[in-house]
Amino acid sequence: MALSATVYHLQIELSDVDRGVYEALDLRLGRHPSETMRYLLTRVIAYCLCYEEGIAFSKGLSNNDEPAVWVKDLQGTLRVWIEVGTPSADRLHKASKASPRLVVFTHHDPELLREAARERAIHKAEEIEVYALEGAFLDELGQATDRNAKWTLVHTEGMLYVTSGDQSFSTPVVRQSLTV
Repeated sequence: MALSATVYHLQIELSDVDRGVYEALDLRLGRHPSETMRYLLTRVIAYCLCYEEGIAFSKGLSNNDEPAVWVKDLQGTLRVWIEVGTPSADRLHKASKASPRLVVFTHHDPELLREAARERAIHKAEEIEVYALEGAFLDELGQATDRNAKWTLVHTEGMLYVTSGDQSFSTPVVRQSLTV
C-alpha cells in the first residue's frame, strides 16, 4: 500500500516589506512521503516571497511537467514558474521557454545550478532569478514547525525573519545569478 501525503496547515502573517505585500495566508499543503522537510519549507517560503494574485501550489512531485509553485492570470496563462530544489539544465531551459518569469528557490548550494547551466545552454539564463536558503535555517525552522503551525514571516532589506511559536529564525535572501 502506498504511503499518503501528510497535510500541513500553516497560517502565515506575511509582511514582505521589500515588495509592499501584506497578507494573512491560510495554507493547506500535502507533504509527499518522499519530500524532505527542507523541500516543503522552501516551497512555502517561495510561495510567500512570490505571493501575488493567481499564485498556487501545483501538483508538484506527482507531475513532472509542472513547477512546485506557479502564478497564472485570470485567463489561465502562466506568468511565473517557480522551481524548488536543484532542477536540471533541461528543466530550466523548458521552464524559461514556457513562462515569462522563472524563479528558483534552492535549499542546496546554488553552485549546483550554475554547474548545470554551464553544461547546457538555457533559454534566457541571465534572467532566471535564483535564491538560496541556508540549510541550517531550514532545519531549525523545521524543528519548530508542526503540522498545524502559525508563522509570522517578514521579508525586509534582503533578510527573512520567521517566527514560529515562541522561536524566531532569520536568514539572508539575496538574488543570485545563474550565470557567472
